[in-house]
Amino acid sequence: MFYVIFDLEWNNAYDYRTNKGMNEIIEIGAIKLDEKLNIADTFKQLVKPKLSRRLSSRFKNLTHISMEEINHCGIAFSDAISEFERWSGGENSVFLSWSNSDLYVLIDNFKKFIGTSSVDFIKKYADLQKYCQSFINTDGSNQISLSNCAELFKIDVDTENLHRALEDCFVSAECFRKVFDKKRFSNFVTECDRAFFERLVFKPYYLTKCISEDFNVNTQPLNCPYCKSNMRIIKNYESVNKCFRTVCECKQCKKKFWVFIRAKKTYDGIMVSKKINVMNKKKSRNFQPQN
Repeated sequence: MFYVIFDLEWNNAYDYRTNKGMNEIIEIGAIKLDEKLNIADTFKQLVKPKLSRRLSSRFKNLTHISMEEINHCGIAFSDAISEFERWSGGENSVFLSWSNSDLYVLIDNFKKFIGTSSVDFIKKYADLQKYCQSFINTDGSNQISLSNCAELFKIDVDTENLHRALEDCFVSAECFRKVFDKKRFSNFVTECDRAFFERLVFKPYYLTKCISEDFNVNTQPLNCPYCKSNMRIIKNYESVNKCFRTVCECKQCKKKFWVFIRAKKTYDGIMVSKKINVMNKKKSRNFQPQN
């Protein structure tokens, strides 16, 4: 079993065919650790961009990579990935990256340049940032940077060479060694089947049609927040700001309510949230139910 820690450097590009921006991978770096966490091998490859004619100022300032270097040492993305796959060991490796943002970018580039969202040679994956942060007494909602984590773990870092793929992998590997616990780490490893990659790339969205193939807002149960009895809809639903809005009446409480329902489409199904607010007396008296 090997632990493959990989890092990507990418440039902000624009795809004129789809009229969308994307992060185009420019460099792949990786370190392969054996079961004793010794470095077994390293990988470093520049990638010639297909969409980017020039590198952004931010990218050049962070990485110090030039187009001259890319033109001299870079290869096509498909060739770089083939080399990376061959080198990594595939099924015999657990892949790690500092946060899963690199994995998202890798999947996007796979989808764009290879035609699939599944990175088939990655069978097991772990978010190294999430694992290391579990040892740090900090708010879990605030992701810790690699350099800050290294500082907390008392690891010397050459800040000038950070944001080059292979150099970042060396720092990540040192952080991994500092807190490695095989049993604890196993809880952070995910099996990567096709559904894993499909779930990652699926972008949740709010439904705006009252009735669709997967959802019918009219079938949602509505209970009075006071007496819990079923309420009667007295105004047709309308779609407002990604929300379904209606008015209900509770015969037992003699009250009318504004009802707001959001229906969010996720990979695993529809997530529904409701908000029910009592209508003020003046509005309630003036409100005329629809037939």
